[in-house]
Amino acid sequence: MRIDEALREAAVAGVQRLDAQLLMLHVLGRGSGERAWLLANDDAPLDGTVLESFRSLCSRRIAGEPVAYLVEEREFFGLPLRVDARVLVPRPETELLVEWSLEVLQDRAAPQVVDLGTGSGAIALAIAHARRDAPVTATDASEGALQVAAANAQRLGLAVAFRAARWLDGLPGGFDLVVSNPPYIATGDPHLPALSHEPSSALVAGADGLDDLREIVRTAPGHLRAGGWLLLEHGWDQAAAVRGLLQAAGFRDVGSRRDLAGIERCSGGKWLEPG
Repeated sequence: MRIDEALREAAVAGVQRLDAQLLMLHVLGRGSGERAWLLANDDAPLDGTVLESFRSLCSRRIAGEPVAYLVEEREFFGLPLRVDARVLVPRPETELLVEWSLEVLQDRAAPQVVDLGTGSGAIALAIAHARRDAPVTATDASEGALQVAAANAQRLGLAVAFRAARWLDGLPGGFDLVVSNPPYIATGDPHLPALSHEPSSALVAGADGLDDLREIVRTAPGHLRAGGWLLLEHGWDQAAAVRGLLQAAGFRDVGSRRDLAGIERCSGGKWLEPG
């Protein structure tokens, strides 16, 4: 069977065209950016073993497994990150949180940064890559996630200090930035079945989805230096609630940022007292 025939077979089975192309490139040992090569060589015959591997991955994709897990990689903020079922797949909208982080840090020399619930290390590594002078710490309660994040840091040659911790537990004060994309989906949310292949501990946060956000907002002031920022990602309908938490905790300059779809995706505020 040729490449184009295998791709048509995948389409008939229900695999989206881009997903099938990425899976095909993976089994052929080529990078995700080589779609032009794939189109130019789609009449090439496939080895039987390669075809079998491709069909197996397509079956897993039809069953709902994320493409990032199948190809073991996801690009985030220009960085190729290795990912697997131990961590949440980095989302494009989280890049907004990194952009805001770099903005509040731009006038600070060697800013102290901590990323809470780092998962694959996406946020911490993106900041460390953009700000080589910044000491970046990243925490996670999952040892598996820390293993994935540390491997990404080593492969990319980025210095990040990884710590096993629940949010800010055991960390010192004096951070210029506390940043986090914590779990924020409510228990029983109808979208959860579609995310069943990803770790629920990185997704679900109580009856209203705000449990972890509440804890981070409550504890962050004790770890921020005067003028330090707390920036948080949250659900599409949680911006007003998170701004309320920040304001009630005493943060100033509280606001939210919208993603390309116009959704308030991140909220944050400045702490004016030393932690």
